[in-house]
Amino acid sequence: MSVEGWKNNSLISLLKILKSGGTPNTSQSNFYGGDIPFVAIEDMSASRKYLCSTVKSLTKEGIKNSNAWLVPQNSLLYSIYATLGLVRINTIPVATNQAILAMIVNDEMVDQDYLYYWLEYIRDSVVNLSAQTTQSNLSATTVKPFVVQHPQNKQEQTQIATILSTIDRAIEQTEALIAKQQRIKTGLMQDLLTKGIDENGNIRSEETHEFKDSPLGRIPVEWEVKRLGETLEDITYGLTVRPKYVEEGIPLISAKECGNGSIDYESCNKIMQQDFKRLRERSLPKYGDVLITKTGTLGRVARINQSDPYSAITQNVALLRPNIKIIRPEFLEIILNSEKIQKDIKDGVTVLSIPDIQLGVLAKFEFPIPSLNEQDKLIRQIEKFDADTLLNKKYLSKIKLLKTGLMQDLLTGKVRVTDLLNQKTATN
Repeated sequence: MSVEGWKNNSLISLLKILKSGGTPNTSQSNFYGGDIPFVAIEDMSASRKYLCSTVKSLTKEGIKNSNAWLVPQNSLLYSIYATLGLVRINTIPVATNQAILAMIVNDEMVDQDYLYYWLEYIRDSVVNLSAQTTQSNLSATTVKPFVVQHPQNKQEQTQIATILSTIDRAIEQTEALIAKQQRIKTGLMQDLLTKGIDENGNIRSEETHEFKDSPLGRIPVEWEVKRLGETLEDITYGLTVRPKYVEEGIPLISAKECGNGSIDYESCNKIMQQDFKRLRERSLPKYGDVLITKTGTLGRVARINQSDPYSAITQNVALLRPNIKIIRPEFLEIILNSEKIQKDIKDGVTVLSIPDIQLGVLAKFEFPIPSLNEQDKLIRQIEKFDADTLLNKKYLSKIKLLKTGLMQDLLTGKVRVTDLLNQKTATN
């Protein structure tokens, strides 16, 4: 369907140059380590809209003796091998390898930021199309005829790009805030799980409170060091044989559905009621149990909540049933996610065909533990911090959805940016 004031152009007609790079001979050390940043797919994946740095660099000799060329700053870089369809704008002159096309835009024809967002918008379609063909990579030949929808009026293109750039900045700022909160939490957790908090809600210090030596270092005098197994009523794992799966039935939790504080019951395979009844009672999760993945992707933790459905676990998941006279389920979850226990898990891995942690090894992990009353205080402190982070994560999801919707509307002409601006003017 044609949109008034819009036109379709092939991508190549909007560019001055479309050209891939090359990789100098890696055995020639004099080709590498120079002053010319050398872009690989990994550099693009590690950046956002703007690419400002690279891991590797080339010398002038490396450029001269390869298909690499010096791409001017403020060009578009587009990935065509393996990780398809990533687009970035380089803020510095760079060279690229053969997996990346460099595009120098004809700015009389199209606003560069508009073209950036259009290429980002079509990425899913490009990836899906490639998956349906035998051609796993793109090339200059396949990219040249891409049909770009755009307003004829370049000012309208710029306005669209400005709106999307504003959303991008909000996404970037929110992601940075969440990352900062995670860094703060790491330090806070270290203090809370080794020093605790006093009766006034302050983190203890040796200047104001009594500490003692322990196998794990200095800890508050009121605390004990216990092995994980000493804090549990039971530790076991789940089903070791594959039952018959059904469309409707009891969720069977495997390692891939467990972790990040929750269980993805929707993605679980389902087993029949009669198979569920034949399983060992002690390996069926119940309210307050804590699960941790023990095979494959190790150390992902989730706690069973009161509202969770009846379920079973596979042999790749360990079930830890806390002794509630010693440890709160919530505190056990916090301990299992702690930096110390996660490191212990990595150090205790048995690698056969896939990584695995034995229950006997897991049960021997030591950690300092406060009284139940202080555990409750620590849980509330950490939950409050997590609640603030969760609000930011929800906001991030919201603005990412907003961006997706705006790209769908603005980059197809479904909603004209002039209409949005008129609405904004009318409401002011």
